Amino acid sequence: MAQPLVKKDDDRDDEAEYSPFLGIEKGAVLQEARVFNDPQLDARRCSQVITKLLYLLNQGETFTKIEATEVFFAVTKLFQSKDMGLRRMVYLIIKELSPSADEVIIVTSSLMKDMNSKTDMYRANAIRVLCRITDGTLLGQIERYLKQAIVDKNPVVASAALVSGIHLLQTNPEIVKRWSNEVQEAVQSRAALVQFHALALLHQIRQNDRLAVSKLVTSLTRGTVRSPLAQCLLIRYTSQVIRESSNNTAGGDRPFYDFLEGCLRHKAEMVIFEAARAITELTNVTVRELTPAITVLQLFLSSSKPVLRFAAVRTLNKVAMTHPLAVTNCNIDMESLISDQNRSIATLAITTLLKTGNETSVDRLMKQITNFMSDIADEFKIVVVEAIRSLCLKFPLKYRTLMNFLSNILREEGGFEYKKAIIDSILILIRDIPDAKESGLSHLCEFIEDCEFTYLSTQILHFLGNEGPKTADPSKYIRYIYNRVILENATVRAGAVSTLAKFGALVDSLKPRIFVLLRRCLYDNDDEVRDRATLYLKCLGDEGEFGESDKDVKDFLFGTLDLPLSNLEASLQSYEPSEEPFDINSVPREVKSQPLAEKKAPGKKQSGLAAAPSAPTSVADAYEKMLSAIPEFSAFGRLFKSSAPVELTEAETEYSVNVVKHIFDGHVVFQYNCTNTVPEILLENVNVFVDASEAEDFTQVYSKPLRSLPYDSPGQTFVSFEKPEGVPAVGKFSNMLKFFIKEVDPTTGEAEEEGNEDEYQLEDFEVCAADYMVKVGVSNFRNAWESLGPDGERVDEYGLGVRESLAEAVSAVINILGMQPCEGTDVVPSNSRSHTCLLSGKFIGDVKVLVRLSFGIDGPKQVAMKLAVRSEDPAVSDTIHEIVANG
Repeated sequence: MAQPLVKKDDDRDDEAEYSPFLGIEKGAVLQEARVFNDPQLDARRCSQVITKLLYLLNQGETFTKIEATEVFFAVTKLFQSKDMGLRRMVYLIIKELSPSADEVIIVTSSLMKDMNSKTDMYRANAIRVLCRITDGTLLGQIERYLKQAIVDKNPVVASAALVSGIHLLQTNPEIVKRWSNEVQEAVQSRAALVQFHALALLHQIRQNDRLAVSKLVTSLTRGTVRSPLAQCLLIRYTSQVIRESSNNTAGGDRPFYDFLEGCLRHKAEMVIFEAARAITELTNVTVRELTPAITVLQLFLSSSKPVLRFAAVRTLNKVAMTHPLAVTNCNIDMESLISDQNRSIATLAITTLLKTGNETSVDRLMKQITNFMSDIADEFKIVVVEAIRSLCLKFPLKYRTLMNFLSNILREEGGFEYKKAIIDSILILIRDIPDAKESGLSHLCEFIEDCEFTYLSTQILHFLGNEGPKTADPSKYIRYIYNRVILENATVRAGAVSTLAKFGALVDSLKPRIFVLLRRCLYDNDDEVRDRATLYLKCLGDEGEFGESDKDVKDFLFGTLDLPLSNLEASLQSYEPSEEPFDINSVPREVKSQPLAEKKAPGKKQSGLAAAPSAPTSVADAYEKMLSAIPEFSAFGRLFKSSAPVELTEAETEYSVNVVKHIFDGHVVFQYNCTNTVPEILLENVNVFVDASEAEDFTQVYSKPLRSLPYDSPGQTFVSFEKPEGVPAVGKFSNMLKFFIKEVDPTTGEAEEEGNEDEYQLEDFEVCAADYMVKVGVSNFRNAWESLGPDGERVDEYGLGVRESLAEAVSAVINILGMQPCEGTDVVPSNSRSHTCLLSGKFIGDVKVLVRLSFGIDGPKQVAMKLAVRSEDPAVSDTIHEIVANG
């Protein structure tokens, strides 16, 4: 049977993937490079070989010293060719090979000859190559030529010299700084690129002198900078000067603002946009200052050029985060961009409209977005979903419209991240808007009927177990949950069993029906599902058996695991099977990301317990065992917390000392980790004398010296203090390291018998309130908060004064309290005006504490904070407020 004819077009895809460099090998190319030695040079062939060599170098192929040298010397012979194309390839390969200092001499004379050639292309490229491969000594010889090149009439040569100067400034700044006069002259050039490169180099020369930069900006803003590129640079430098001057002067008119506003009327679009963006990014910018920039950006929104529309809408999107009212005039123009062919522009337009829209425009926006969502990729959809979530929290009365929109797009096709963003948004709306709970749970139940993602199904089932029993009609959710037991994989089935048990524990009327369903799960083919069903039937008291008490069951099903999972895992791994069962109370509750290893000077060994394992539980155990082995400390009771090491010396000093603060109920032990970094000396009878005059509540009870401290061998000395029991006493401690110093013979390693007493001043450190708090995470903050109840709650408001940002204020309060941020609330969105942070921990005496912080920042950057504390002991809640008030 005859084969069908194949048209050439059918192979077009294969041809498109063909590369001329496919399959080339270094060895073969090096063999080809012998063509450089031919008496009659073939310029085309030589150019092809150099192209292959450049390809290999750019693909990461390494050449040995011998190979690189041979290629370099062969290439230098090509200078005898007069072919212009080949000469350009020669310049490129010499730059890429980066010859050594002794090889550079070979090619220097040829390059210097080209640098003075009558051919401008030779001159420009020779300057670039010479400056790339030369060192400081040769640079001094060619400096005169470079200065002349900077003011050359040919713009290509002048630009080459200026760009080379920018690169040389990193290695030979003193030489380049001597070119200021020539560079200043080049700034006045009529050639656009020369002016651009000259301004860039002149700014880099003066960048460390704030006054010189200010003078440069002042002189150029009064003159005429012809090059649009240079004008854009000047706008950026002007913005920098404005920022620095606004930090030093309060109030009054901004310097150079008139220049930025004047640039909005420039004929070049890039300059107009650069000026508009610079104005929008000014610190504490006012609506009056923003108005001209917003007007210009609004004109760009209707431009025929996609790049201008994108730049404008992206800038307005950023402005909408801080000044939404200033952008509202652009809403009509942005609504027309929803149907823009460029999906990036359309997405930015929608998210900006969602930030600036008012309550009356929500319905209209939702209709427009519905048609738009099917045309964009998942990454853009996620941005839109997050913007809708913010809008719903802004206008809670519109939750029905927005919840219906989220449920509709949830049914459409999409990837995991997209679906997760929608689910997270619905969960947040249910949590923050009580009226949205019923409809939100119904939408989630419908989704898990046809959900392909195990993670999302289990997340929804867990949430359904916590919130479903509290609704008016919990029974309507049972069908959806049990369907998962019948139809899903083992992981989802196990999650559904746990959810059923939660309904049985909280809704007595449903308990008999739950028992029937759980008994059916006893025959599941997965052991995890069977084990869970058996456990929950036993807990709930099936068939008249005596089950656990209601409180124990609810604590088991809804309680939080108040210890880090990593600590539990490490304790279980280190547990050796024996007659004594595993005790969960032995698991350390402190969260430690870097137990002992803090940032040290390079090459130094870690002081103190440097060899301790890195697992958090092992470190806590190591400290506990070490302290209990010292008789004087064994009576102090259980160790509550050990701090991270605090450095008491500079990085590169002869003695390295840090301190670890061990907190007990009625005592504090300071462990000084010492390292001797001087090879020629031995320290004996090492002790730290502590001055506690600024810590009135502390009384020193014992000091344990270190007998000997050889070179590079860490050791510890201890000082203990008594304090009021259960009280978070604070204070400042001054420290003096005292020791007996002996010289060591470097040949024998023996120390001399005679020595001298010496002392070394250490840095001060403080015992602060955060030292009495252990970081303990909670898996569900809301449940944990409700379980503590309002009896131990204390609420108050505080003014935190002027802060640079909300993030700074949040970080400061977290550091004062020393608690664990929950649910990622320690991260503050950029340009946010309000934020809620959730913290958890255990206070000394093993008292569980939860904190809810609500921050707000106004125009002058005044930060206000509302602090709500719940704990098992109301007195501890009062103490937390005292800590913040005094912090």
